[in-house]
Amino acid sequence: MNTTITSVPGIKVGHATDAEGLTGCTVVLCEGGAVGGVDQRGGAPGTRETDLLRPMHLVQKAHAVVLAGGSAFGLAAADGVMRYLAERGIGYKAGAARVPIVPAAILFDLALGSPSAYPTAEMGYAACLAATDGPVPEGNVGAGTGCSVGKLLGPGRATKTGIGSASVDLGGGLVVAALIAVNAFGDVVDETGAIVAGTRPLRGSGFADTLAVLRSWTGKLALRVAGATVIGVVATNARLSKEAANKVAQMAQDGLARAIRPAHTMFDGDTLFALATGKVRGDVNLVGAYAAEVTALAIVRAARTAVGAGGLPAGDDG
Repeated sequence: MNTTITSVPGIKVGHATDAEGLTGCTVVLCEGGAVGGVDQRGGAPGTRETDLLRPMHLVQKAHAVVLAGGSAFGLAAADGVMRYLAERGIGYKAGAARVPIVPAAILFDLALGSPSAYPTAEMGYAACLAATDGPVPEGNVGAGTGCSVGKLLGPGRATKTGIGSASVDLGGGLVVAALIAVNAFGDVVDETGAIVAGTRPLRGSGFADTLAVLRSWTGKLALRVAGATVIGVVATNARLSKEAANKVAQMAQDGLARAIRPAHTMFDGDTLFALATGKVRGDVNLVGAYAAEVTALAIVRAARTAVGAGGLPAGDDG
């Protein structure tokens, strides 16, 4: 059974992965168009075309969302997705041309692998060619290739994570799902509050507990951390307005805050997109509530499906 974001009808996902440079991109295709929304939190975002998704703006539907590594360089991957869609006549009809609407968000993975490796337009195009409606590969693929969490004691004491997905069937044909690339400053915690991936101590094994270490440093120093951000997409086949899609993206951030501790810091970009393909009746409160649930589940999946890379162990490596 497909329990990933492609269980939402009308959604396809493809990855492009640079296993040597430890970076990549992931494309969520909605070629038939999906009402889009976005919610961005944290102090270090890198985004493209997010204003179009907000209420009071002309365009109602997006045709793809790009999640990419490479920091700001990785936004170039969206150019390849634009080309793929334009070649197929997919886009917003703007007079003489159809312009694909392709919002994007990036994460900073330049400290793991090669700092000169980042997703390109060619990788974005390749991800589109690879896109299917089958179960989405998770872990060290696509935008999750260079992800890690727990950056407080420096990149060398982080834990390898990746990209994860989860979905829920709410009955009556209504599905809500998420796909999240997890590259947070903080720790990933499961439903019990236990840390499953995060900052590793300078000595010994296990996890240092980012919140506890932060508290012990009160008044002693100013933090200087680079290389965080959680980015992702929540999708549903509910019929939602643009305002409702934005509300769903906002509510999904609650799931991020449940599974990342701490979340939304000045070092994180934390951008979530919402896509509604509009085939089934669904109340925005119900959809938003479960968007938070699947977001939290997808974040834990991103930690548990990752394997060690770039000198970092995964959470399950002990």
